[in-house]
Amino acid sequence: MEILIIALLIILAVTIFRYYRQRAYLKTLTEDEFVKGYRKAQLIDVREPQEFERGHILGARNIPVTQMKQRLVEMREDKPVYLYCQSGSRSARAAQLLHKKGYKDIYQLKGGFKKWTGKIKVGR
Repeated sequence: MEILIIALLIILAVTIFRYYRQRAYLKTLTEDEFVKGYRKAQLIDVREPQEFERGHILGARNIPVTQMKQRLVEMREDKPVYLYCQSGSRSARAAQLLHKKGYKDIYQLKGGFKKWTGKIKVGR
């Protein structure tokens, strides 16, 4: 029983540590804040291509988080990166990868695409 409690406390501590470390390099923006800045940035939809085809934010490029390592050459380190996925978890993973590769200006859409009320484009 004691070992289980210790293991749970360790998992909790690691989770809290990761959360606060991530907040240092990833800024989560409301839709209004996101709209104000994404036209001057690289707007990246990190969902899979079939999700992107069903609808995406106008002007977004599709670079799925599963392909991001191989497609980093398509992104610029000197421009802000605005990320979104369906709910926020994949964009957080993509941000972690970008941070490790030296990207500094990384933002994600709060609530992801499912909370988006702005203009969208369906298909290509």
